[in-house]
Amino acid sequence: MSQNGLAPRRTAHFILNKITGEELLFSELVSEGVLAGLSSEDRARAQRLALDTLRAMDRADRMLKPFLKKQPPLSVKNALRLGTIEIWANGEAAHGVVNACVEMVGASKKTASMKGLVNAVLRKIAQERPGAWERLPEPRVPDWLRQPLISAWGKQAITGIERAHFRGAPLDISAKIDPAKVAAQLGGLILPTGSIRISKPGQISDLPGYAEGDWWVQDAAAAIPVKLLAPEAGEKILDLCAAPGGKTMQLAASGAQVTAVDISKSRLQKMEDNLARTGLSARCVAAEATEFNETGFDAVLVDAPCSATGTIRRHPDLPYAKDGSDFAFLISQQSSILDHALSLVKPGGRLVFCTCSLLPDEGEIQTEEALQRNNDLVVEQPDFRGLEPDWVSEEGGIRLRPDFWSELGGMDGFYAVRFRKPA
Repeated sequence: MSQNGLAPRRTAHFILNKITGEELLFSELVSEGVLAGLSSEDRARAQRLALDTLRAMDRADRMLKPFLKKQPPLSVKNALRLGTIEIWANGEAAHGVVNACVEMVGASKKTASMKGLVNAVLRKIAQERPGAWERLPEPRVPDWLRQPLISAWGKQAITGIERAHFRGAPLDISAKIDPAKVAAQLGGLILPTGSIRISKPGQISDLPGYAEGDWWVQDAAAAIPVKLLAPEAGEKILDLCAAPGGKTMQLAASGAQVTAVDISKSRLQKMEDNLARTGLSARCVAAEATEFNETGFDAVLVDAPCSATGTIRRHPDLPYAKDGSDFAFLISQQSSILDHALSLVKPGGRLVFCTCSLLPDEGEIQTEEALQRNNDLVVEQPDFRGLEPDWVSEEGGIRLRPDFWSELGGMDGFYAVRFRKPA
């Protein structure tokens, strides 16, 4: 690790500034090389610091508020947030944290004059009474998202959702071979739906069975749409909007003849790499979903582009990199993709539509409107291993939320529904 941990802290600070100031996603920054040049240890630490700070930002702001007469520039505020979370949430020695944050602020001419403020505030933060951090409310999601979620699910539910976001996510995997064998190798827990959960995985690529292709990373909620589709060996199945490929591998593992379509060639390449690692096969096609016109599929899976609001516990950058302004476009796009996908299913075939969203407009309402547009379309009641009755929504879809399975570590927010096309 770099001397005094300054390099990963600087990188984490840079990431925070880009996400909160320029509304960039963490994944975009990583693809642009934000972690390049760091040692593997420093890369892991920078990523952890940035994501920990995003996850606990609301709590950090509450702790900082009494010590700030007025709001400092965003870059300075982010240094204070990072320092507060390192001291209180991560238990780092205050002296090193304070010195590093002062040095980061002092490195820019625009903020160098505020070194004294950062030094004074963080020293006061470090002197807070024991338990001060734990007594603060769990962090809230920003109001632009919180209010729609309260309207959809109520205040009690949003409290549970925010608690799940704050706790973060364990590692879930789907197994190609016997799940019991994989779980035993990894010390994992087999969840009711068949996914395997690992609490402290470490470096994923170093885990037993990864190189051999025995399993792939996939949140338990994300694995459910394929279970709902119930693929059978030999079926011709289309995975539309397929990347990053977890569902494609599930379909391929069933013995189906899979065609995976995604607009992103780079994401398809990563999918092909994972297919090769796991020894599974699928035909990968780079195309816009509504421009792929091959027909006659026994079943189609549509994992439509969405707000991704169901994945915040794993991606805490989302509430700060987005503001909800793209919702209308996404909802319209989902409807177009769904209608086009129905034209690719053979008569009597089935289609599963899903989104990793907590918003009914991207789930339940999409189903209701699809039924209005297509009079002969039928929703089939879900039935698969581990299905809980409370998950089934009024129109026959499946609604999953981060506060479900709280005793097991939660799950991503997801919506899925299975349609049957008239024969």
